[in-house]
Amino acid sequence: MKRRAAGSRAVVLVDHGSRERAANRQLAAIAAALARRLPGCAIATAHLSLARPALPDALDACAAAGAREIVVMPYFLAPGRHASRDVPRLAREARARHPGVRIRVAKPLGAHAGLVAAVVERVRGAARARRARRSAAPGGSS
Repeated sequence: MKRRAAGSRAVVLVDHGSRERAANRQLAAIAAALARRLPGCAIATAHLSLARPALPDALDACAAAGAREIVVMPYFLAPGRHASRDVPRLAREARARHPGVRIRVAKPLGAHAGLVAAVVERVRGAARARRARRSAAPGGSS
């Protein structure tokens, strides 16, 4: 866990996990940004496979650090098997291990307006980059 469970609240961001360290570092970067936006919460990361810590370990660490309320945030775009079954099952198992801790699972990211805005930004950025490459190429338009 990144820091002690300030105010006894914690958020665990959980993704699939990857063999690629750069992919796992992105979740850590999101956690760091989240920590700046939620200063009263301890923020942790977890992965379902291929990387550590595993979700049960992260939940146990939050409880050991004093968290009495933990929100598990599935860092998935769609409510597929991991977000709909695996994460809730692991949260239920953690509740059984930590009966004094309230553990809730948030909805996956889904079609949130913030994601739509991010997609628009990426699409526009790709279009600008394409135009810039075309105009920089020999014989390109100005």
